[in-house]
Amino acid sequence: MSLPRAKFIKNFPGCPVEATLGFLDGKWKGVILFHLMQSTLRFNELRRKLPAVTQRMLTKQLRELEQSGLVSRTVYPVVPPHVDYAMTPLGMTLKPVVDALAAWGDDYVFCSPEGRELRVASDGIYAPARRSSRAEAAKTNRPRKESAAPT
Repeated sequence: MSLPRAKFIKNFPGCPVEATLGFLDGKWKGVILFHLMQSTLRFNELRRKLPAVTQRMLTKQLRELEQSGLVSRTVYPVVPPHVDYAMTPLGMTLKPVVDALAAWGDDYVFCSPEGRELRVASDGIYAPARRSSRAEAAKTNRPRKESAAPT
C-alpha cells in the first residue's frame, strides 16, 4: 500500500478518498478484486485470468489485500499445497465501487490490440458507448447476464 499524502500534509481535505484509494492502490488490485468478487479462486486460477502479471507481483498484491482485510487466504494442508483466495465481508463492501469502475470503463474506454483510449465524439466531448449489460446491471444493482457476443 502506498503512503497517503495526508501523512505529509496535515488535515488533507480529500482524506476519505485518499485513504480508500490507498487500499486499492496498485496496478492489479482492482482487477484482482473484480475477479475474486465473482468467486473464490486458487492462485494459479488468478494467474490465468491475469496473464500480464508476474507471479511475484501477484503474490505481493494479494498479500497487501490480505493484510488490509479485503481478501482472505485459506491454506489447505495437502501436497501439493492448495491455497484459496476469497473476498472478506469487508472486501465485498467494495463491490459497488468496483462495479461502478467496470460500468464506467464499458462506457468510456475503448480497448483495442494497440492499447486503450477514452471514447471522444467528433466535437471533442467524451461520449459514452451505448449502455452495456454490465452498466445496466450496475445501475440497477442486478447481476449481469453474460451474452455470447461481446458488447
